[in-house]
Amino acid sequence: MDSALTTIGLPIALGIIMFGLGLDLTVNDFKRVGKQPRAAVIALACQLVLLPALCFGLVVALDLPALLGIGLMLLAASPGGTTAALFSHLYRGDVALNITLTAVNSLIAIVTLPLITGFAISWYGRQDDVHMPLGEILNVFALILVPVGIGMLVKARKPGFAERMDKPVRIASALILVVLILGVILAERANIGDYLAQIGLAAALFCAASLAVGYFVPKSLGVPGPQAISSSMEIGVHNSTLAIFVAVEVLDNTEISVPAAVYSIIMFIFAAAWGRFVSRRESTQPQATATAGV
Repeated sequence: MDSALTTIGLPIALGIIMFGLGLDLTVNDFKRVGKQPRAAVIALACQLVLLPALCFGLVVALDLPALLGIGLMLLAASPGGTTAALFSHLYRGDVALNITLTAVNSLIAIVTLPLITGFAISWYGRQDDVHMPLGEILNVFALILVPVGIGMLVKARKPGFAERMDKPVRIASALILVVLILGVILAERANIGDYLAQIGLAAALFCAASLAVGYFVPKSLGVPGPQAISSSMEIGVHNSTLAIFVAVEVLDNTEISVPAAVYSIIMFIFAAAWGRFVSRRESTQPQATATAGV
């Protein structure tokens, strides 16, 4: 990628996206986990434990090249994206739960993202040429938390303005992600065909499995349909912008960002198709427990 895009454009892009998340958040969104913990705890367990384990299984089974394998594990360690709430809204999920999960997991990822990505780097024995300095990671999460805090402050003090800004910021976030994907593709254009052949199947399988795990595991544990749909979208729709940012700016390797770019394209198609399936499935089932606590 061009240096101006990475050093200036990427931080601004991530800041805008996280500011948009803050515009949807209130302090009560964090408190909700303590008051109604079941669905949130199950979803977070899926995202923080099952998902990385599933991803690692795919990385090993498909014998992915080192940098692409690290990139896919980095994506697995990234929290849900703001788009997850949009998919939940479209397919009758519990949007409030999505907002809570994204907020809480963005905080937890300060610890889990370096651990999971560091494990992948060690697994491939690439510590000598792929570094994850703690200072840089802390800077990344400062870049996440500060815009979120500003967005929350704006919502608390200027709720009308926050409501008006919601749609423009969402549109800007989508456009930013498209630009980042194009940037990755252009930067790696000489090898993109090989990369797609190597990572396309893994990304598709990982996306499909993430959506399915996010729905069926909570359902099997008694979580009502709307919350299971929210969990599915939260686990299947990642913050790819964050993964690309960490790959390019922290790990200093554009190839590691390729899985996140490929996954971003696949996840929109898969999430839309999956959302139609689960919303129809829920509409044909009794909803007596739909108002049960999350």
